[in-house]
Amino acid sequence: MTIQAGIIGGAGYTGGELLRILINHPFVSIAFVHSQSQAGKPVWATHTDLLGDTELVFSGGDTQPLVAQDELDVLFLCSGHGQSAKFLTDNDVPEHVTIIDLSTDFRDETNEFVYGLPELQRERIQQADRIANPGCFATAIQLALLPLASAGRLLDAVHISAVTGSTGAGQALVPTTGFTWRNNNLSIYKAFTHQHLAEIRQSLTYLQPGFSEAINFIPYRGDFTRGIIANVYTPFSGTLSDAHQLYRAYYEAHVFTHVSDTPVDLKQVVNTNKALLSLEVHDGQLLITSVIDNLTKGASGHAVQNMNLVFGLPEDAGLRLKPVAF
Repeated sequence: MTIQAGIIGGAGYTGGELLRILINHPFVSIAFVHSQSQAGKPVWATHTDLLGDTELVFSGGDTQPLVAQDELDVLFLCSGHGQSAKFLTDNDVPEHVTIIDLSTDFRDETNEFVYGLPELQRERIQQADRIANPGCFATAIQLALLPLASAGRLLDAVHISAVTGSTGAGQALVPTTGFTWRNNNLSIYKAFTHQHLAEIRQSLTYLQPGFSEAINFIPYRGDFTRGIIANVYTPFSGTLSDAHQLYRAYYEAHVFTHVSDTPVDLKQVVNTNKALLSLEVHDGQLLITSVIDNLTKGASGHAVQNMNLVFGLPEDAGLRLKPVAF
């Protein structure tokens, strides 16, 4: 089986990460990579680490056909937020083509897209042809909370502090992503109002109907490029052993999410599609630390995981990636 894949918005961080994964995927051939800003240029001229790995050239421009759609199997939308909905309005994508969107545009399940968090609803993803990939913060935080919600054990407000690398802000240079500002610096943004809160609550109430307690989320910008570390705590009526049993049972069948007996850190997951969780109980509070790579499990690797599920491939095909370690 060879899946013909197309990428819209291939010049950004998520598009580049998707290319790195798909070029080495044993069941995928990249049919095209589209970019309005880089049309006609070799892919390696933008993603310079891919020199020698691919001779693909960015398609794009007003006169160039978007895609040979009759031969396409899956289309990844990697453009900025708000652009995916516009793209699908302006372009007629055949019904047989699976669409996996990496923006925020379709994560509200009042539309035809299935929310693509395998640890929440793997079976629905396997039957879907329109998938909304979860957000990076949302992925890390939901993985910390899904076992509690599934058991009906979210009893009170949830408190979250989480730090993300600079690639989470996209490739466009703005003051808060520049090296001179970000280096040796730490800052809060979108406190209590982050856009990922809506999808987090959607998933938690899917598992635990009636959950209406506050989700207090403080996001931080970190002075590193890749990764998310989220510390989540909420009241818990049980022991640490109870918590480990609950979490391990929930994730037993999920190949990428693992519960650790010891504290976790970013270097264990950067450049991989893994999510690692560690648990502590203190005075009736359960603390869950969740670490992921924001560009792989938080974006492009997650999208490939969803593609694998849709096409009946091993869930980890093309995603057994080496962590940086040091």
